[in-house]
Amino acid sequence: MTDVVVPQRLRSGDRVAVVAPSGRVDAARLDAGLVHLRSWGLEVDVMPSVLAGHERFAYLAADDKARALDLRNAWLDPRYAAVFCARGGYGVQRMIEYVDLDELAAVPKWFVGFSDITALHEPLNARGLVTLHGPMAAAVEQLDTAVGLERLRALLFEPETVTDLLAPVGARTVVAGVAEGPLRGGNLAMLASSVGTPTYAPPAGVVVLEDVDEAGYRVDRLLTQLLRAGWFDEVTGVVVGDFTGTQDRVEVIAERLEPLGVPMVAGAAIGHEALNLAVPLGLPVRLDATAGVLTPGGPAGS
Repeated sequence: MTDVVVPQRLRSGDRVAVVAPSGRVDAARLDAGLVHLRSWGLEVDVMPSVLAGHERFAYLAADDKARALDLRNAWLDPRYAAVFCARGGYGVQRMIEYVDLDELAAVPKWFVGFSDITALHEPLNARGLVTLHGPMAAAVEQLDTAVGLERLRALLFEPETVTDLLAPVGARTVVAGVAEGPLRGGNLAMLASSVGTPTYAPPAGVVVLEDVDEAGYRVDRLLTQLLRAGWFDEVTGVVVGDFTGTQDRVEVIAERLEPLGVPMVAGAAIGHEALNLAVPLGLPVRLDATAGVLTPGGPAGS
């Protein structure tokens, strides 16, 4: 089993970088989000490609190589204690071929993002690095300020205070039981899209799944793709997060995944809703699906 590496906790005065591995970033939303990061005492630098734009495709933040270079420069710069993604959207899979993942994983620091950013979490977690699946810099102003922002801040600054990753909302039992193992997963569409690529990394442990704007039949197809590819073969437990805008999601997910027979909960506040609870991917956890509790196996930061 790959050793787990947990980045050091953040402290007031730390400098962090914002990158845009994926989609075009709205400047006003980014500015609003940076206010919250700075309120935590962080010094924030925005990398050059974040607001550059792509000369041909409006859905990309910048050229693939430019986005990859900014990620590398931010990650390897010892001035930065963490790297925040500006937003998701689409684009990581276009630029990931220009990223040396071994090089990044060898320099542990907090990496924050979700949705399309799952395509980077997956191979980094497979290399043992714990990362944060959570709200991004250009979206934190939309969070429930009393819960979502505090969860993100706590995991970064005071991880020992987070004792249940599903609290305070909780989750309902689908299949009772207890499961343990590293927490992996993220956006369902991105996980399915990695099958057959060099960054495909099936998990062994508890997985969290979320998605947005996928029709029921598409969720069925994505789950079936992962099932047929053996992605679930070593999964010990499942946490179903938000599937925003998806019809028949409860029935589809249950029909596809209940036959696995592993402990499973649904309704976790993880995903594309206003309340998006950050969780540490790659960290050992204990899922008590009977009680609806997900406990970190140790502090999520050293």
